[in-house]
Amino acid sequence: MPRLEFFFDCSSPWTYLAFESLQTMLARTPADVWYRPFLVGGVFNAVNPSVYENRERPVPAKARYYQKDLQDWARYVGIVIGSPPVFPVNSVRVMRGAFVAEEAGCLVAYARAFFRAYWQELADISQPAVIAPIVASLGLEPQAFFTAIEQQEMKDRLRANTDELIERGGFGSPTVFVDGNDMYFGNDRLPLVEARIRTT
Repeated sequence: MPRLEFFFDCSSPWTYLAFESLQTMLARTPADVWYRPFLVGGVFNAVNPSVYENRERPVPAKARYYQKDLQDWARYVGIVIGSPPVFPVNSVRVMRGAFVAEEAGCLVAYARAFFRAYWQELADISQPAVIAPIVASLGLEPQAFFTAIEQQEMKDRLRANTDELIERGGFGSPTVFVDGNDMYFGNDRLPLVEARIRTT
């Protein structure tokens, strides 16, 4: 079975689209998926600072089209993507917590819950008061969760994934690798990923 690595950060709307498209794809084209939490801000800082420059000095026509494109994709995928009042959001707690969810066997449900909380419900997912009820709804004990994500091991794992993506040529989220070194970037590359794994 093809091996697929999905590097993701819940702070990205395009990653939310790709995440949901991936679940649909897997229903018809099975693959062995390894979900790889990382911090997209760390990648931008290291290798893609143009993202910040574009935010500071946007091209008006391009910015208008960006919003249309995002909503077109949201309708196509069947999800709601709004405009969170806190953007960009500090997702470090949520992304460290993805390792806790992975160990508990609920990573897909966890990621979906935080994508939805931020992009549909417009909640500030950097805040413990927002995080706690979400993790509790997934069967995770909130205090144990917050203790776990402050452990050095969890910090190191998130940093390692972020550094690894940079080393492998990644520059944003979502980034997908098929069978080790075949890289695809962006929500709109999922059809190419599916075509690739169908030929494996």
